[in-house]
Amino acid sequence: MTKRKSESLSPEELRTHGDRLFLSHLSVDCVIFGFHEGQLKVLLLKWKDGPWCLPGGFVKHHESVDYSATRILKERTGLDEIYLKQFHAFGDPQRERGKRYKQGWIANRFVTIGYYALVEYSKVFPQPDLLSSECKWWDVAAVPDLIYDHKQIMTTALETLRLSLNDHPVVYNLMPLKFTMPELQRLYETILGQRLDRRNFQKRMLALDILVKLKERKTGGAHKAPFLYRFDKKKYDRAMKQGLVGGW
Repeated sequence: MTKRKSESLSPEELRTHGDRLFLSHLSVDCVIFGFHEGQLKVLLLKWKDGPWCLPGGFVKHHESVDYSATRILKERTGLDEIYLKQFHAFGDPQRERGKRYKQGWIANRFVTIGYYALVEYSKVFPQPDLLSSECKWWDVAAVPDLIYDHKQIMTTALETLRLSLNDHPVVYNLMPLKFTMPELQRLYETILGQRLDRRNFQKRMLALDILVKLKERKTGGAHKAPFLYRFDKKKYDRAMKQGLVGGW
């Protein structure tokens, strides 16, 4: 389907006349988390003329804020049906954009709605947006300097994710279909920022009754191959609705 002319703005048109398509003073910023090689990752964009930032964008006149976030995530990752959670609104007057944009609607003060998303790393095909030259994963612990208050937004998203682990098993969306118990434990440790006792972790996870132990073992390791697990989707969905008792 051919896009309408109003939806095919050039970078310059976006800066000067974007309010014809988008709401003024309101934006969306997304913290997209993935997990790879034992590290929690975050997806970042690099602007064509310099700094790094979170994937984000503006809300079209006919869109809800939630739909805008879903659209932006699909454009950056290529994925549908992403676990997406609105977690905070950022409206400090000091986050204004005038230091970068001197004129036009885009130089005005914006309130941004923060969302965090959990995705399976291997399924993502990062795509830069209209104003960016690069879109790639960074270790959460090693992100570069970010524009505006984007570091604060990312930190708040991570804190919210940590709190969520206390009452909901949200990590389903970060893991591959099959995984080992040590891999699952490593994910929890990277999110929580602390080491967990191996035996207690396994006991706790099995007690949740959301995992299925497979007859397969992971191959290729130097030590005794651990068994593989997968999530029981029905029980996982039930746990997400009902919540969990106790915290980490």
